[in-house]
Amino acid sequence: MKSYYTKKAINHFIKPKNFGTLKGADGIGEVGNIKCGDLMKLYIKLEKGRIVDVKFHTLGCAAAIATSDVICEMAKGKTPEEALKITYEDIVKELGDLPKIKIHCATLAQEGLKSAIINYEKKKKKQDSSE
Repeated sequence: MKSYYTKKAINHFIKPKNFGTLKGADGIGEVGNIKCGDLMKLYIKLEKGRIVDVKFHTLGCAAAIATSDVICEMAKGKTPEEALKITYEDIVKELGDLPKIKIHCATLAQEGLKSAIINYEKKKKKQDSSE
């Protein structure tokens, strides 16, 4: 029987490297999908203008967890501007593929990272204006 998921997607689901929270996160993004019930919360930490760590908490299916974990890997080392360029197609390609019915999970992960970056930028702007 052929699996619907690639070996890489299954590994990110079974053994996520980035599951958890980041104390003192510079940005937090929370997104959800009403239709499927998936919820994602992404935390980012920056140093010298680069994302040095990303963690996630996801309540959802195997694809939601795998896409959350892989986008964390993909965003590390990038500037926020570079990370915003990660597309859902990039996430699917990084996992080797996803069933068509699960592509929305990659979109949700992309939106979660974007939300965390927007949250970071708002915090930074507020901090810069108070100095």
